[in-house]
Amino acid sequence: GGPYGGTDPLAGMPPLAEPGKRILARLIDFLIISIPLYLISLPFGGAVDVGNNNANNNDFGNAISNSYNGHQLIWSLIGVVVYVAYDTYFTHKDGRTPGKRLLKMRVAMLNDGSVPDTTSSLLRAVVLWVPALLCCPCLWWLVNIVLMFTDKPYRQGLQDKAGKTVVVAVR
Repeated sequence: GGPYGGTDPLAGMPPLAEPGKRILARLIDFLIISIPLYLISLPFGGAVDVGNNNANNNDFGNAISNSYNGHQLIWSLIGVVVYVAYDTYFTHKDGRTPGKRLLKMRVAMLNDGSVPDTTSSLLRAVVLWVPALLCCPCLWWLVNIVLMFTDKPYRQGLQDKAGKTVVVAVR
């Protein structure tokens, strides 16, 4: 049965997707968005400011503030909007981003296996991308990767828990 002794929501659904394939699909989607977004940013000075750090400055606080300026904040916010829109659109459309489609997976509602509605798709995308792009990318990805490998019984990342979804394999 399910985690609390009830009926298993996955009964009759395809098997859960392998965590390694999920990570690869996310990487594919990340590249599909990141490369064009970076190229679009170039005429406007680029999304990453690599030439503005003072090499003679040993003050850690100033180094941090110099490396993440207002220009980069604007591009981070643009990136959040693009990533959230991309993920929301494809997840709501048929549960499959291009990366998931390529690796034969889809997002399904945990309760019945259906394609996530707009609210679940948006919540899932916001929980996945906002912290990852604005606050703590390395830690956020590490937590999600560990959860995909260790969460029982559904291998849910934080975005799956928020959206009440699972990622399943498809043919």
